[in-house]
Amino acid sequence: MKKRVALAYSGGLDTSVAVGWLGAELGYEVIAVAVDVGQDVDFEALRKRAIAAGAVEVEVVDAREELLADIAMPTLAANALYEGRYPLVSALSRPVIVHHLVAAARRHGASAVAHGATGKGNDQVRFEVGTRALAPDLETLAPVRVWGMSREETIDYAERHDIAVTVSKDRIYSIDANLWGRAIECGVLEDPWIAPPEDVFSLTVPVATEPIEVTIGFEQGVPVSFDGAELGLVDLVGELGRVAGSSGFGRVDMVEGRRVGIKSREIYECPAALALVMAHTDLEGLTLEHDVAHEKARLEPRFAELVYDGMWFSPLRQAMSAFMASTQRCVTGEVRIRFSPGGGAEVVGRRSPLGLYVYDLATYDTADAFRHEDAEGFVRLFGLGIQTWSARQGGAE
Repeated sequence: MKKRVALAYSGGLDTSVAVGWLGAELGYEVIAVAVDVGQDVDFEALRKRAIAAGAVEVEVVDAREELLADIAMPTLAANALYEGRYPLVSALSRPVIVHHLVAAARRHGASAVAHGATGKGNDQVRFEVGTRALAPDLETLAPVRVWGMSREETIDYAERHDIAVTVSKDRIYSIDANLWGRAIECGVLEDPWIAPPEDVFSLTVPVATEPIEVTIGFEQGVPVSFDGAELGLVDLVGELGRVAGSSGFGRVDMVEGRRVGIKSREIYECPAALALVMAHTDLEGLTLEHDVAHEKARLEPRFAELVYDGMWFSPLRQAMSAFMASTQRCVTGEVRIRFSPGGGAEVVGRRSPLGLYVYDLATYDTADAFRHEDAEGFVRLFGLGIQTWSARQGGAE
């Protein structure tokens, strides 16, 4: 029996070429594993493309609900934005893909798994560290790191070996998409001075001419309703993305620091993800006790870094998720967002049955419930330390 490898197959340029290359150059029988995370792909056509490229078997796994429930929601609980802007679109799908890739390798008796990530990217870390966490005995192959071809040379290789691919030298963008958003790179986008052409966008095409308001309902930190209608996660994220994107909201154009130490210009469109982070963060402002909120905010960037760096299966990420989950028990309520034509968005209302905002305490009306006379002693004690220091040191400069 020939040795087998389970390949994370996207149907794109690199993984399509990898199917043929792994067989021809390394002698593997390739099991192509395509994981549906909402990337809007014709999976029947993808299956045929993998077989035509040389795969002996193709598995297609519907993991859309898994992506949102098991990965995106714990990440939303942490309001995770890498470098304060990127909602971790590609990074979120990798743990799901690795999980099914390892499972397929076990089912088919494969001794290795493979991916189509490059040596410059973050995905190589996510695939390989994830695999080692789940199956340290499996070998991990990275054909793109080995063959050393440029993107144009890879297209030439595909043409010479009759491997069908969906890119051309004229439109050479690399796109990775799932329910949480799209990531676009390569081509003219590699020059950070050049504005991205409109043809790279599909989720954030502005057509709305008037402001649109939507109300998102949460239960224990998880979005459960859209404009009063209860929806499952897949449908809710899809509908929110459609409405938010119709105003042009959800674009991110940034130069980010990759794990391998280089800077990379990245274009993202994530209308639903960014809207949910905005709404969830605002609802936490209403429902979280302030010390918890402040400490959580301090930890959120670290959580985002762990996910970005491919450490989803690490004990630190798991421990931080346990903390984040404990903070969500009271994050229940509704948030109203207004999307403006041109891509603007703002929270214009929030309410919660568990909210910590108490009108009788917050109001400046004379009939409020706050005991103003208590403030004098509080302020005196609060400033006692600095008063003592100033007296001893001869005053502040």
